[in-house]
Amino acid sequence: MLVFSNPLVFFSQISYATDTITQSQPLLDGSTLVSKEGTFELGFFTPGNSPNHYVGIWFKNIPMRTVVWVANRDNPAKDKSNMLSLSKDGNLILLGKNRSLIWSTNATIAVSNPVVQLLDNGNLVIREEKDDNMDNEENFVWQSFDYPCDTQLQGMKLGWNLKTGLNRYLTAWKNWEDPSSGDFTSGLKLGTNPELVISKGSNEYYRSGPWNGIFSSGVFGFSPNPLFEYKYVQNEDEVYVRYTLKNSSVISIIVLNQTLFLRQRITWIPHTRTWSVYQSLPQDSCDVYNVCGAYGNCMINASPVCQCLEGFKPKSPQGWNQMDWTKGCVRSEPWSCGVKNKDGFRLIAGMKMPDTTHSWINRSMTLEDCKAKCLKNCSCTAFANMDTGGGGSGCSIWFGDLVDLRISESGQDLYVRMAISGTEEKDDGGQENLELPFFDLATIINATNNFSIDNKLGEGGFGPVYKGTMLDGHEIAVKRLSKSSGQGLKEFKNEVILCAKLQHRNLVKVLGCCSEGEEKMLLYEYMPNRSLDSFIFDPAQSKLLDWPTRFNILCAIARGLLYLHQDSRLRIIHRDLKASNILLDNNMNPKISDFGLAKMCGGDQVEGNTNRIVGTYGYMAPEYAIDGLFSIKSDVFSFGVLLLEIISGKKNRTVTYEEHSDNLIGHAWRLWKEGIPEQLIDASLVDSCNISELVRCIQVGLLCLQHHPEDRPNMTTVVVMLSSENSLSQPKVPGFLIKNISIEGEQPCDRERDVSLLTLGCVINALVEHSPHVPYRDSKLTRILRDSLGGKTKTCIIATISPSAYCMEETLTTLDYASHAKSIKNKPEVSYHCYCSLQVTILLKAVLKLCVFFNRQTKRFQRLFC
Repeated sequence: MLVFSNPLVFFSQISYATDTITQSQPLLDGSTLVSKEGTFELGFFTPGNSPNHYVGIWFKNIPMRTVVWVANRDNPAKDKSNMLSLSKDGNLILLGKNRSLIWSTNATIAVSNPVVQLLDNGNLVIREEKDDNMDNEENFVWQSFDYPCDTQLQGMKLGWNLKTGLNRYLTAWKNWEDPSSGDFTSGLKLGTNPELVISKGSNEYYRSGPWNGIFSSGVFGFSPNPLFEYKYVQNEDEVYVRYTLKNSSVISIIVLNQTLFLRQRITWIPHTRTWSVYQSLPQDSCDVYNVCGAYGNCMINASPVCQCLEGFKPKSPQGWNQMDWTKGCVRSEPWSCGVKNKDGFRLIAGMKMPDTTHSWINRSMTLEDCKAKCLKNCSCTAFANMDTGGGGSGCSIWFGDLVDLRISESGQDLYVRMAISGTEEKDDGGQENLELPFFDLATIINATNNFSIDNKLGEGGFGPVYKGTMLDGHEIAVKRLSKSSGQGLKEFKNEVILCAKLQHRNLVKVLGCCSEGEEKMLLYEYMPNRSLDSFIFDPAQSKLLDWPTRFNILCAIARGLLYLHQDSRLRIIHRDLKASNILLDNNMNPKISDFGLAKMCGGDQVEGNTNRIVGTYGYMAPEYAIDGLFSIKSDVFSFGVLLLEIISGKKNRTVTYEEHSDNLIGHAWRLWKEGIPEQLIDASLVDSCNISELVRCIQVGLLCLQHHPEDRPNMTTVVVMLSSENSLSQPKVPGFLIKNISIEGEQPCDRERDVSLLTLGCVINALVEHSPHVPYRDSKLTRILRDSLGGKTKTCIIATISPSAYCMEETLTTLDYASHAKSIKNKPEVSYHCYCSLQVTILLKAVLKLCVFFNRQTKRFQRLFC
């Protein structure tokens, strides 16, 4: 879009090679002054078809002349018999017909030898002839920069001289043919925390937000950029803002456009010989002052654009529904001022700071002191850092309603006061402080482009994950809880609480959370290389991970797990360690993620019990999958599975082998017992691996996978084994679960603890494969299974409870495997029930060549499957 700040004037002028006016050398209509370097020119002009004559300043070398300052804008001359001269008292005056006074600078300081000079920055000054230091404005008796029109030039101050009361602000032309003062103005609103405002008459039209030490919180143009930089000054003498251009060859100015009601920065483009708009304020309808009323947050990409802050509701629901947002919002729950521990604050990130009319600041306070001061004052409604530079300092406090709110590209953290129940600072028991920054939904919507499909990184049991870009350019990953997810609010809160307490280079960093209405989200640091499974299980991508890289990943995961088990503030059992929960940064450094299922253990506690078995099939330790017993050794087992997957490039859960039906664990155990463990190695590692080191790692993995938890090493020992060359003990039989047994999910039955699904799985596998080897024998169970497979036909109902989306898949996997058991002759029909977490029953019918005889005489087998 191309605009011009002022009318373009085409007329013939006589230019003299001078930049000054003296008492003996006035300037006549038709003549001009030119600044020393030829940048600016001053002369008389008539805009458009207007008959009036004005004295103005414009760029000398821009063919489309743009007037940047007008001396007599409100007192036009009526003909060409005009003269600009210096009076005896040192004022610059414009004389018209019969030498009548049209305009004067009205300077009150007497000058003995005055001279008027047009400077190369566009400033017209009156000074003593002998004072030729143009860098010191104290030498100026008068300057045009103190009386701007509709244009702010480089170096020009907008703001207040607090000693004299002079207010320097922009005022638009009435129209393109009339440079007289319009009703559209822009300047600094004076107060405890000044901010740039644009007004239509006496009504505020736009507000930039206060200066936060780096830029204004509500305007993109104040943020750091390669074209120009702003300087904000506030002291006992003056308060102002001005800009400087970083490249002296660039011509860029700020103008007020009365027709469009915009404050625009425009830049001259030499090769097109046009002005180009760099920025306009207001930027959009959300920039219009207080469009959403008190406590209303304007979100330009939302529908409707006005949303009440979390914890607030429309003051007039009827008007709100009719898109009349002027009455704003009110608190859903009143606070309890003066009652200890009843009030709190909700952190809303990326906010344009509220209107500062009713605010207070302190430059030396910490944020914690600021919060305490706000809590002591029943009129205080919000607080924030005054200065965001250097990590934040100072205190800004607001009183009364918060107005003119929106998510801003240059926004900052705002702490809004509300009843403690609305702050979500505690969990359901009121015990745990979440300790994570809270992000407003609008911030995340803006960062993810309204959860655009183009931003979607993937999907897990929790729900979809999106890439987002914050207003400062920082990239994030947003995990959004799906309404249909098997995981819910409990897991969400669990992850929030845990992540607030964990800090380690090999744990993914959680930046904050969001909980508004039904929306529950976690914000993570963005991992550009995504998850480990996308590399090791992909034939093409796996080639990018040579053995040194994979070994470093293994060691780093081990250190991260050791931190969780031993070195963190609380002992943490992850319970869902798997390849897809290992994220990789730019340098392929791994970070453990997804703590929704993790458990905190206090003191010396190293194990626990649960009736709610959750996790991922293929990674769960037998004692946890069968009996709900979890411990740090459960994580060690999962690490062992992950280690074998990293080495082999195969998934434990889905890998198939022609020679047997074992999963990856069983296959690794076979190879180990046969003395050929190197056959497990991913073919892509052959050229980069150290075979002895790799075989040692396989041995470490099998030690982690031993059936009995007490036989497995802890992570301290694992880290030592991976980093040293000390001899290792021989692994015992691993706790491998064959893939046709689905043990994921909540257990609906009260089963005897000495019934082992491991035993059942191994026996079935041994019988189907005609193998004499059963790793863990139970003579009674073996006899029962042999009898049932020997000819006794029964119809069995097998049920699996699963909280995850894998429920159907696990069912089909089990049925498909069993239906291919060629050694079984009987073909009973089985009704297979799969109960998902929403209590929805899915009935599948299949022909199954397997019947497990339930011996009614043996109670412990009677309800092996429910």
